[in-house]
Amino acid sequence: MRALLVYESMFGNTQQVAEAVGAGLAEQLDVTVYEVGQAPTTVGGGIDLLVVGGPTHAFGLSRPATRKSAADQVAEEPERVLVSTGPGIREWLETVAVEGAPAAAAFDTRVRVRFLPGSAARAAQRRLRRLGCRLLVPAESFWAAGAPGPLRPGELERARQWGARLAAVLTPRRPVP
Repeated sequence: MRALLVYESMFGNTQQVAEAVGAGLAEQLDVTVYEVGQAPTTVGGGIDLLVVGGPTHAFGLSRPATRKSAADQVAEEPERVLVSTGPGIREWLETVAVEGAPAAAAFDTRVRVRFLPGSAARAAQRRLRRLGCRLLVPAESFWAAGAPGPLRPGELERARQWGARLAAVLTPRRPVP
């Protein structure tokens, strides 16, 4: 079975999570991981699972203005490198053609702040559903210590385990008779 994982990342946190999720998926599936700027414009019928992930910006998926704000932050900190420099997951999901109604899942990275609403993953799931995808599991969030990061301790291992669980849900093992 084949999986495609597409991510958007400003400061590298979501990229790290995407790579960890991909490693978990790879325990049972053939996985290809793309940064959104390199992602295909068509998800063919040979893809069994489509996973998308991005940072939560202003209560949802990033927009050009929120990506510019992130780029401005990076410009002020020369040791940081902006990972995704073009259109984000929002724009990709608006233009991608999805064939064959694959299973799908979404994740985001965000800062844990009490009573702060919004999730890029939940917004992505709504868009995946509109594309005809079958949602496999609820949206998942991975936590950063602050807007530019780093990720909280244990989040990369949790992301790998989440990827492995996704693959297990997609390919349940049948008992041998």
